[in-house]
Amino acid sequence: MFKPKNTKERILHRLKISLGHLKKIVEMVENQQYCIDILHQSQAVQKALKETDNIILENHLKSCAADAIKKGNKDKAIAEIITIFKKSN
Repeated sequence: MFKPKNTKERILHRLKISLGHLKKIVEMVENQQYCIDILHQSQAVQKALKETDNIILENHLKSCAADAIKKGNKDKAIAEIITIFKKSN
């Protein structure tokens, strides 16, 4: 079984999972499958994407945001992150 090692591999792994679920949804809609089954697949895509977002955010906080704060750009780093959370609501 493939075990992603670094952040990039983890992100790509999650995105490929999302893509697989999304392709399945397209196939299910084309074949007019049961709506509830399609919704379950849609929820799986959303969950996989959310997990991808979490990995990306964690990486950003540990690298980019931490560097920005060290360089005195705390307000900009915080504003960027807040903007992302506002968009997700």
